[in-house]
Amino acid sequence: MTTKTKKHHFDTRAIHAGQEPEPITGAVMTPIFATSTFKQKSPGKHTGFEYARTQNPTRLAFEKCIADLEGGTNAFAYSSGLAAGATVLELLKSGSHLVAVDDMYGGSWRLFEAVRKRSANLQVSYINPDLPETIDSKISDETKMIWIETPSNPLLKITDLTQIAKIAKTRNIITVVDNTFCSPYIQRPLENGIDVVIHSVTKYINGHSDMVGGIVVTKNPEIAEALEFLQNAVGSILDPFSCFLALRGVKTLPLRMHQHCSNAEKIAHWLDQHPKVEKVIYPGLNSHPQHKIATTQMNGFYGAMISVYLKTDMAGVRRALEKLSVFTLAESLGGVESLIGHPVTMSHGSIPKERRTNLNISDNLIRLSVGVESADDLLEDLNQSFEEI
Repeated sequence: MTTKTKKHHFDTRAIHAGQEPEPITGAVMTPIFATSTFKQKSPGKHTGFEYARTQNPTRLAFEKCIADLEGGTNAFAYSSGLAAGATVLELLKSGSHLVAVDDMYGGSWRLFEAVRKRSANLQVSYINPDLPETIDSKISDETKMIWIETPSNPLLKITDLTQIAKIAKTRNIITVVDNTFCSPYIQRPLENGIDVVIHSVTKYINGHSDMVGGIVVTKNPEIAEALEFLQNAVGSILDPFSCFLALRGVKTLPLRMHQHCSNAEKIAHWLDQHPKVEKVIYPGLNSHPQHKIATTQMNGFYGAMISVYLKTDMAGVRRALEKLSVFTLAESLGGVESLIGHPVTMSHGSIPKERRTNLNISDNLIRLSVGVESADDLLEDLNQSFEEI
């Protein structure tokens, strides 16, 4: 899939990029093409679509849209964010060395440590984005990829993407950024020189917590060619109905992200002064160690994820979370509804306790995905729940 050069502002492209009215009926919205195969006029002569694993018009429209919004040329949609990440790892040969941020989504860590170390002899070294000068010591002649989450999950560490891209380019290392926490509206890593961008479409791009999907974007022709082959060869594609939902969701991405971020900033500053809160981690606070980098790299926004250490133990956290009524205690993030999670028992439960302890992912840490409800209602809900601590 290749998209045209962008011409309009982001808000316009979110609605129109990669999409034209369906030519036969004039349908304004891209239809759900629920078909497994396509008629050929003659052997080897088809319309550009031959089998739905290889190409599907609904998926193609979604891929073109996200490629455009990320500033890429090619995008490939997968059945989940982890399926997207797993396919990106297929770019590496067996035995390759990868450098990754030490704080990351538990599912990605599980993929590296419990799957690819066994199946592909993947070697992984971890770096702390708070100490960027240490990256050189982790890179060897066998290093073929650098994998970044920024902000990271769940501690919201910020990595200087331009610095990473410069280091990698001189060594011919592929750079990968999981951009899920930001969406392309806030951050576009390809503009910083990054090679590959991954999203869990489930989150902000779709934004309504009603589908699961992933997508990979690049503007590197060689990587695009390899990913196109892998998408078809491995076959972990995003189905037409999910593509339709995500394409619908992305049309309101700019509107949603403004409200998400506005609410989150207000809540983060409120939490920072609350007597039941030990520490707030949010890139928009001056106390965040990479606040200045975030201000530039995230285009003046700071996202809608907040991590909070409460002044209590596991029992107190449990009581507080059980008392919430507007926030929903649930896995995932990025929907219009506000969610709250407990990394130790939820998103990072697959990470060994010793490693969680070393990273300071403790029992009193909670993670907020701030939605688009009234900020005042969200603050009232948090305040009344903290009374249980």
